[in-house]
Amino acid sequence: MLRGLTTAGLGEITSNEEYIRSAAEFGFQAVDLNPLELIEELGQEKALALLESTGITIGSFSLDVDWRSTEENFRAGLEQLVRVAEAAAALNCKACCTYILPSTDLPAAPFMIAATRRLRLCADILGAYGISLGLEFVGSNHLRTQWANPFIWTMEDTLEWMEAINSRNVGLLLDSYHWYTNGLTTDDLLKLKPEQITHAHINDAKDLPIPELLDGDRLYPGEGVIDLAGFLESLVKIGYKGVVAQEVLAPGSGQTSQELLARSKAGFDKVFAPLGL
Repeated sequence: MLRGLTTAGLGEITSNEEYIRSAAEFGFQAVDLNPLELIEELGQEKALALLESTGITIGSFSLDVDWRSTEENFRAGLEQLVRVAEAAAALNCKACCTYILPSTDLPAAPFMIAATRRLRLCADILGAYGISLGLEFVGSNHLRTQWANPFIWTMEDTLEWMEAINSRNVGLLLDSYHWYTNGLTTDDLLKLKPEQITHAHINDAKDLPIPELLDGDRLYPGEGVIDLAGFLESLVKIGYKGVVAQEVLAPGSGQTSQELLARSKAGFDKVFAPLGL
């Protein structure tokens, strides 16, 4: 598995080049970023050279197509998706991810039908460039009632939805926070096959009752109560070899980006050490 970063929890990062160089400096092997933006900043040749010289892989990029609202908004984003997918393929990025909000103001059944069709189309476009689409279930209890109608928030339901989408390049974005807030165990992870996981996120939780945990108030790996060693060990056991990227959605700490990178490295060292990784 590769140690990865997202910009969430890193403070102010001024450029993708700084982000990549800093990740390498602190021993990380992958970053999540928009590959088209990197090419627009540096040019394709320099972007590839930067990734090669630092030993950094682009772990994933976000699906920026608006698949949650109107058909007009959805279709308006497809041309840009093709451009980003082309850039991702040029930079050897193999994953694109999106999250599933656990409730919606739209009627759930029609929304499910539309979202299934839209995500299938996105997966088809990505698949043409050798890219997988990762779906992230969101377990935070307070978001289940944030909007009018309940939707999907469990791993089991997400796996069933993947079957309905019926695209071979659709998998899970598995986040330790949502694994924990769903009350799942390592046994649940051991039931998965590695090909069902497109990407993984790691972060930690405060010592509070699960229903009180807020989605935007997370901790850095190793600073909370989630069994992250068990989470990672389970991924190793099933044969997952992809990126595990930190995503710490939290209020600003006042620390510099260098301090936050050092904090992130310390957390990874702590939770990866029992595995010898």
